[in-house]
Amino acid sequence: MKVKYDKEVDAAYIQMSSKKPDGAVEIAEGVVLHTTAKNEIVAIEILDAAKKIPIKTLYKLELSSVA
Repeated sequence: MKVKYDKEVDAAYIQMSSKKPDGAVEIAEGVVLHTTAKNEIVAIEILDAAKKIPIKTLYKLELSSVA
């Protein structure tokens, strides 16, 4: 997984796959899922990111087990 944040445009891009996205679906205002033709999620893009999430948490990884 790769995380990028562009401060100038206040956009976060969370890439979860190296596959090439074929399309995108806006699931909420300013929150876009980038997907393949087979509906596999490749990335999540968050516009106006600083208004939606604490930016410092983008670079913090927490692992938890699934019960």
